[in-house]
Amino acid sequence: MPHTASRYLAEGPRTGIRPFTQEDGPEFTARVRESAELHRPWLFPPATAEAYTAYAGRLIDGQDRAGFLVCEKPGGGLAGFININNIVRGAFLSGALGYGAFAHAAGRGLMKEALTLVIGHAFGPMGLHRLEINAQPGNTASIALARSCGFRLEGYSPDMLYVDGAWRDHERWALTAGTRTSG
Repeated sequence: MPHTASRYLAEGPRTGIRPFTQEDGPEFTARVRESAELHRPWLFPPATAEAYTAYAGRLIDGQDRAGFLVCEKPGGGLAGFININNIVRGAFLSGALGYGAFAHAAGRGLMKEALTLVIGHAFGPMGLHRLEINAQPGNTASIALARSCGFRLEGYSPDMLYVDGAWRDHERWALTAGTRTSG
């Protein structure tokens, strides 16, 4: 279903970002199923209607997270998703980014443009100060995206997150509003 630019929270030349809706379930889950080989073993987004309903509901209703669909222009088809999880307010003003491109959009620079839009939205209207990306060391595409958007490597955390049935090591990348240099 095509989406109009008026629904975008922010847009660039090739992408726009907008919130998740329950109506996006069929397109989202179809793209996830098409992208399973690309996502494994790093990522396991919802591939069924039931799983999507629960997942999107948490993003739509949650105070500690925000989800953004990456839409390819001009038609508005879904190219990927970017979520800000574990949002902490108060003195911390931080969130952890998670993201995934869909297979048909991978390697085309769409996620870099969209991540730049999400960063601007996070540091602007959302009022956050710090964003983190935690990536498994072998996930070279995720690390390259973090680096290309100006995130700096802050450290290495053994057994940090439980992914695909085991505790996995992660590199910690971060960006603050004050260290952001470009988009």
